[in-house]
Amino acid sequence: MAGRRAEEEYDYLFKVVLIGDSGVGKSNLLSRFTRNEFCLESKSTIGVEFATRTLHVEGKIIKAQIWDTAGQERYRAITSAYYRGALGAVLVYDVSKPTTFENISRWLKELRDHADSNIRIMLVGNKTDLRHLRAVATEDAQNFAEAEGLSYIETSALEATNVEEAFQLILGDIYRAISKKPVASDESGAGTARGIKEGKTINVAAGDAAAEKKQCCST
Repeated sequence: MAGRRAEEEYDYLFKVVLIGDSGVGKSNLLSRFTRNEFCLESKSTIGVEFATRTLHVEGKIIKAQIWDTAGQERYRAITSAYYRGALGAVLVYDVSKPTTFENISRWLKELRDHADSNIRIMLVGNKTDLRHLRAVATEDAQNFAEAEGLSYIETSALEATNVEEAFQLILGDIYRAISKKPVASDESGAGTARGIKEGKTINVAAGDAAAEKKQCCST
């Protein structure tokens, strides 16, 4: 029991949302970061799912609660409510699909319409393993991020490239922002999650697809 209590101890609980078009790899970024898994046959997210991981950030124990939102249009009304209480957001696009990058502006507007004005935002170009299919130049994404005041990094959930670094960066950014001001003892929108065990997933729009098992592999 003592060991279990030690695992549950943390200094801060940070809620971070993953947003972007369907199929850009949000779910695999989540599973790679929280469980070091990559799902070869990942299904589209139904509603909202989340997983947690506790790690050290700048000398503090941070419990990161990462929410994976559905990219499909029909779930937008459901997921917009889950921006509340989020201290950070990761905007994800697929470097091999220019349309997913073009839609980032729309996702950014939705985020700014529903989230706290002080939310920390990172732009992530995922699937860099598809080198021969790259269709979005790094420079174009960097210029967009700079113009919008976002941090930027490129990742590959498949190859586990920069996934750890991406979340360390956004969590560090959040920590530096909130450590400059008093923080309420219970973060808005995240209080009910304190008793949830590591890695548990919740589907708010339950359906048959949510019950389908994924073929995953650990590395």
